[in-house]
Amino acid sequence: MSLVRRLTARARGLKAETHALYLACRDPRTPWTARLIAALVVAYALSPLDLVPDFIPVLGYLDDLVLLPLGIALTIRLVPPEVLAEARAQAAANPIRLRRDWRAGAAILAIWTAALVASAIFVLRLLNVT
Repeated sequence: MSLVRRLTARARGLKAETHALYLACRDPRTPWTARLIAALVVAYALSPLDLVPDFIPVLGYLDDLVLLPLGIALTIRLVPPEVLAEARAQAAANPIRLRRDWRAGAAILAIWTAALVASAIFVLRLLNVT
């Protein structure tokens, strides 16, 4: 199998796992730590904004190739096996279909902006600049 086909298959697998983690995150049997990490992983996976923009050669995709699988692996370890099995079955039965919506993009952009502003304020206060 060619490298491109293997990477495409791996990307589809990560998409399915992300959907399963979203479903597991909503299950009341999932511990709160797993819910929190799953929510962060799913939000990062679906966010159009990355820590390192994709147009930067090599580093742009490296964060997606490292951070996302690590987050998924960590969350899988924290979710109870029976919850994860049910979520995977449900995700396989109902694959996710994302549509492009400018309102969702605007909401995500607003959340990232608020997080950056809050982080900047925190750092400035920590350094006694303000």
